[in-house]
Amino acid sequence: MTLWLHTLRALALPRRAVPIALVCGAMLLAQWWFTRDGWAVVIALALVAWFLLVGPWSWRALFPQGVRLERLPLYALVGGLPALLGWLLPRWSGLGDTFLTAGVNTLVVASLFWVGGWGLARDVEQEARVEQAEARAATAQRQAEQARLLALRAHLDPHFLFNTLNAIAEWTREDPEVAESAILRLSGLLRELMAGVEAEAWPLSRELQVARAVWDLYAIRDPGRYQVQWSVPEPLPSVQVPPLLLLPLVENAVKHGPAAGHRGLLTLALSDGALRIENPGPFAGPRAGGEGLSLVRRRLELAGPGWAFSIGGQGDRTVATVRWP
Repeated sequence: MTLWLHTLRALALPRRAVPIALVCGAMLLAQWWFTRDGWAVVIALALVAWFLLVGPWSWRALFPQGVRLERLPLYALVGGLPALLGWLLPRWSGLGDTFLTAGVNTLVVASLFWVGGWGLARDVEQEARVEQAEARAATAQRQAEQARLLALRAHLDPHFLFNTLNAIAEWTREDPEVAESAILRLSGLLRELMAGVEAEAWPLSRELQVARAVWDLYAIRDPGRYQVQWSVPEPLPSVQVPPLLLLPLVENAVKHGPAAGHRGLLTLALSDGALRIENPGPFAGPRAGGEGLSLVRRRLELAGPGWAFSIGGQGDRTVATVRWP
């Protein structure tokens, strides 16, 4: 029923209703003009109604995934049945031949049904596919915008910010130079984060700047706990990446590594079209209620084919890998 109603609504749109009205109106006029009988017009109205109510809908119902040869005879029967009845009924009722049901004209009417139903059904289907594609594109765009905002709002750890600000307040009295360095690094990080929220993509170099800034701020707060090792080639690959993609990963590396009591290096390595982030501590699986890993996967799905993300354990370390096309 839903398909039938959708088809009728599509046929009622002016861009289809006007040409349909012209063709059907010409058939009714010809039937009246050449037959001059009220029952002949009733027969013509029945043929037109059958065409509009059954023709395009029957094609869409029989061939939702494209033409199937074994179903073509059934569609031919659906179209030929009213033409056959239109030929038989006038003779049984004593009316005799009418313009639309006389001789070869019956075959013309059936052909109009078959070809017209097929053409209108194809047009309606193509329009529906375009609308679905546009809706999917709009949904993907909204998801991309939401993902970029979530990257800042939900995955820049507020405890990290508050603790850093509190530490800066202490350093202003104990070590003003360290406090100044921390303020500059924090302001630079926040500036990059704001730029990342606005951008659809940016160079890998800027993404690595954000990752380095986060880890550097942790190291300033507690240099004995956070040890960082970078293995990044020069020049960097000219890759455009989703902004703030690595932010959940570099924060998780700290939270589940040194901040959880696991001693060892935080490492970031880039080679062979992949970026690896490692932290000490075995991988315990996704945390209940955590959105960081699912956010990374969702953003890479939106980035297009060829992107991939994986995370797992290697001995007593956790390894997260991002690959690009």
